[in-house]
Amino acid sequence: MKVTLVAGARPNFMKIAPIIHAIHSWNDKGHDLSYRLVHTGQHYDKNLSAKFFDDLNIPPPDVNLDVKSGSQAEQTAAIMIGFEKDLQDNPTDLVLVVGDVNSTMACAIVAKKAGVSVAHVEAGIRSGDLLMPEEINRIVTDSLTDFFFTTSEHANRNLRLAGVPDSRIFFVGNVMIDTLFQFRDSFNPPDIWKAFGLEPKSYLVLTLHRPSNVDEENQLKSLLSTIMMNSHELDIIFPVHPRTLQVLSKMQVDFPKLHFVEPLGYLEFNYLVQHARGVLTDSGGITEETTVMHIPCITLRENTERPETCEIGTNRLVGKNEKLLAEALEDMMSGNWPHGEIPDLWDGHAADRIVSHIKNLPKGQ
Repeated sequence: MKVTLVAGARPNFMKIAPIIHAIHSWNDKGHDLSYRLVHTGQHYDKNLSAKFFDDLNIPPPDVNLDVKSGSQAEQTAAIMIGFEKDLQDNPTDLVLVVGDVNSTMACAIVAKKAGVSVAHVEAGIRSGDLLMPEEINRIVTDSLTDFFFTTSEHANRNLRLAGVPDSRIFFVGNVMIDTLFQFRDSFNPPDIWKAFGLEPKSYLVLTLHRPSNVDEENQLKSLLSTIMMNSHELDIIFPVHPRTLQVLSKMQVDFPKLHFVEPLGYLEFNYLVQHARGVLTDSGGITEETTVMHIPCITLRENTERPETCEIGTNRLVGKNEKLLAEALEDMMSGNWPHGEIPDLWDGHAADRIVSHIKNLPKGQ
């Protein structure tokens, strides 16, 4: 069985890495799985260096399509053109895509039109919000997918409602949590830990990048003001996404306890999260990691494609409602927050389950 693994952005590699490790482990047991790692280059990231791949203990990609940025249409088209050529030059039995970025959808389309089976890791998750580009990517990808690897019963239910038979749905757990468990003992403090005199539970972590939160200056300033007024004078560490930086550079923002820092590496960022009093974010993936680490998390969105993090985890949705945000911060500061439980099969073995299924999949569609 030949498998082409597709990644388009740094978080994708966090999901691909444990799958590569699992492939090697199964091959050590006598199985014959070969893989090719394709990086579409959807996001330029200076941290995607040789050290990054060494840290994850995976080889660098076999090819980088070097697509980089552009409009949604420009980027998707460039990925499709580049991946079609690569697929023609390197035939495969299965294309495995992860997550919900443009590369996920674009490469699924190319593979399906080329007559190659498609497997989707993190299939079936839905926010119900078609204003999110990622939601469109999820729906389109799953409409073409042959084999669905899911993280939760919510995802399974969404797929069944869309007419996917149970025989094609594989509930395997969460590969991001595989990576978290594998590297948790290797988390290390970033340089800012000493520079800002941080101590465990003495600060909050903030991340923002979604257009609804950061593209409009007044909305972003109002959000930051509400956070600062209700954070009990704790330091707030804000690794700034490039999209957010463009807006902040035009604004007058002066909060002494709000510290803008450059994006951090995986090990450094999760060290901060693990020792924080709490996290505020509009990222879906971070809510999964905080749930497993039992860290209180406030999600600055109206919806989530990961409802299990709210139902049994440590996550609370507040949207743009300043009253709900203030109340959530007060509960976080006072310690009035549920400890949460870890969702079923978020146990560090999802990738092994994925590969155990892949090795038995039929070749061709």
